[in-house]
Amino acid sequence: MQILTPLFVMMRARQLGRQFRDIERSIRALPKRNRERLSALALREIGQASRSDFPHLYGTAPEARYLPWGQGTDAGYERACSTNTEVALRGIALWLAVAYHETKNSPHSSLQPQHRQLMQLLRELKEVHSSGNTADNWTQESAVA
Repeated sequence: MQILTPLFVMMRARQLGRQFRDIERSIRALPKRNRERLSALALREIGQASRSDFPHLYGTAPEARYLPWGQGTDAGYERACSTNTEVALRGIALWLAVAYHETKNSPHSSLQPQHRQLMQLLRELKEVHSSGNTADNWTQESAVA
């Protein structure tokens, strides 16, 4: 299994990278008002995921928790491709939350670039959210969300 693990991680890193590019493109195409809503939704999803037993498996059915990685990013990505704006925003927020927790403390170096890119995008969303609030409110709201 030690021989296959780096291969699985590399494939996962490529998949997350491809999905990230599409998610990022979708976020950048959103009007400012929807980016503000997305910021609040992503904050809430990250907070909810962090309170679960296995944050990187947030959005995954309990019977599938023994898979190499969760299904939350796939579900979020599928919803993010929806033509319905509300579904797409919720899908993007789910994808951001699960990808954040999946890459956050990963021991695999091939997932670290995805985490850095994700953190940059989340920082931009935080700035959109804090344009009307103080920057500290965003991080404090995640604990409440």
